[in-house]
Amino acid sequence: MNYKLIRSKRKSIAIEIDRAGAVTVRAPYRMPNVAVKAFLEDKQDWIRKHIKKAQETSLEAADIEPLAELMGVDYGRVTIRCQKTRWGSCSSKGNLNFNCLLMHVPIDVRDYVIIHELAHRKHMNHSKNFWKEVEIMIPDYKEKRKWLNTYGEEIMQRKRAME
Repeated sequence: MNYKLIRSKRKSIAIEIDRAGAVTVRAPYRMPNVAVKAFLEDKQDWIRKHIKKAQETSLEAADIEPLAELMGVDYGRVTIRCQKTRWGSCSSKGNLNFNCLLMHVPIDVRDYVIIHELAHRKHMNHSKNFWKEVEIMIPDYKEKRKWLNTYGEEIMQRKRAME
């Protein structure tokens, strides 16, 4: 697997996929190269499987771009990670992070998560204006949030049990 390695002050290793589909591995300064390679070698099948699944669910820039255009926002890179507690996040630099487990939720719920994170490009909080922005795109967004609250924890627990 081809990848770009970037060292930083982070505490854990992370794998990112950019708009072109290139893989970037971010690792702590203190982690030896041999440990990074061992990690990637050990997780290679798992990484490929989850990258493929993420692409199959259309959770990629090509599907985010039209929504961003409709909302009048831009964004940085898109990263897919297997997170334990979050479905998505948006950094102050506009980078979008999504949980690989979104492949296990209905498409309309996945789209809600994407729109929720894109709305943070206008409002980096959960103010009334933020929720109005989400509601413009998804009038029944409360139903999507309810679905995640009802079934999302079960999906994440199954993932944790498989680790």
